[in-house]
Amino acid sequence: MDTQAHTTRWKAYLQDCSELLAIAEPMQVSGRVTRVAGLVMEAVGLKLPVGSACTVPLPNGSQLEAEVVGFSGDRLFLMPQSDVEGIVPGSRVFPVEVIPTLPGLGQVKHPRRRPSDRARHLPVGDALLGRVLDSSGRPLDNLGPLAATTTAPLNNRAANPLSRAPIVDVLDVGVRAINSMLTVGRGQRMGLFAGSGVGKSVLLG
Repeated sequence: MDTQAHTTRWKAYLQDCSELLAIAEPMQVSGRVTRVAGLVMEAVGLKLPVGSACTVPLPNGSQLEAEVVGFSGDRLFLMPQSDVEGIVPGSRVFPVEVIPTLPGLGQVKHPRRRPSDRARHLPVGDALLGRVLDSSGRPLDNLGPLAATTTAPLNNRAANPLSRAPIVDVLDVGVRAINSMLTVGRGQRMGLFAGSGVGKSVLLG
């Protein structure tokens, strides 16, 4: 590697570190619950985009997870993920901060502080193979914590269709009429609509 390329890599790395430091929050911000009506909680003191994840500490030591579903003025509307029993007026509301991926020398940096950065994240990777998780990505099998270090938002951005791998392999469905006239490709998305008892399950094998 020549000197110019080496210098360029280090400059990009230091720039990424500088951007990460600029968005760091030295203090933990929080809001408070002002109203609970049915399945919706209202909170003030926070400015979060719709879709952000929050936690509300409960008196018994557990935490109630919630998601921002709307706002009106300076009030946020939160949808709890479980029962709101134990919530009291003035309960603290903390935004869930996703631990950012540390910059790497020579790695392509990704934009930060997108709306999805505060959305609900779940662990991804090979560490999930063979594990039993709940809807929040927490282990249920008593095999210890997950070794996954990478997370992804539930509402991730759609992939560029031009970046998808082309469909080149034919999928034999066992019906000559479909194979010849309506050929199905392996990996293709398709809809299968028909009345009951006409063979949808048989076609799927």
